[in-house]
Amino acid sequence: MIKGEPFSWMRNGKPRIARSGMWRIEANEEVPGDLDSQIFEILNKLTHDLEVWKKLAEKYSLDLFCGLFMESSMEGISISSEALLTLGQRGIEVDFDMYGPDDENV
Repeated sequence: MIKGEPFSWMRNGKPRIARSGMWRIEANEEVPGDLDSQIFEILNKLTHDLEVWKKLAEKYSLDLFCGLFMESSMEGISISSEALLTLGQRGIEVDFDMYGPDDENV
């Protein structure tokens, strides 16, 4: 995504304008959810050099966005200590958006 360009996430039926640039890499959807495999799927496509990650984290905001779509109101998901350590070593913050089941499914 390029700063100042419209992008596909819609707001009020109109394209939004990017306030900053962004690089995006997506993992395959997993059902049931498996954050560990998705985290490593993404990170294995990128450098393992922690010095490169340090320089990126000094210059940019690094975050891993996770959209969690729950099928029931009492559902959970976990991230292993190995995945958390790997993200932390790279200065990557994790951001969760969690969505509960539709009213019809409750």
